[in-house]
Amino acid sequence: MTKVKKEKTVEEETGGTEKSYQELIANVNPIANPLASRKLSKKLYKCVKKAAKIKQIRRGVKEVQKFLNKGEKGIVVFAGDTLPIEVYCHLPIMCEDRNLPYAYVPSKVDLGSSAGSKRPTCVIMVKPHDEYKEAYAECLEEVTSLPKPI
Repeated sequence: MTKVKKEKTVEEETGGTEKSYQELIANVNPIANPLASRKLSKKLYKCVKKAAKIKQIRRGVKEVQKFLNKGEKGIVVFAGDTLPIEVYCHLPIMCEDRNLPYAYVPSKVDLGSSAGSKRPTCVIMVKPHDEYKEAYAECLEEVTSLPKPI
């Protein structure tokens, strides 16, 4: 008795469970402002992925809050579909007080997977580094140009 390999279906190969950007936006919180566009979201995910490879990220509400209080600089990326909102609703105010750029992306699952984690993540801070400075500078420019909430 030998094991028979199961052939992958087309849906499994292309990641058929992926939701479109419009479907993800439907689940976003009311406080998710400024929300990154589809293009900017992809750039932020790529920047997070590069930063995670060389351990230049802060992941999770507790860790991000701790290093915001210590004065660390970087781009803060929030997941827009986090519930309850009270988990992280104080962090955008902390970012504004410290003049740090921040943006919301539609999915915490995508944010967590771009950081190399199997678990969803609601907040990530990307620190600047020489190895990915072009991607970081591009994201920084686009995030700072987003309109701030009132």
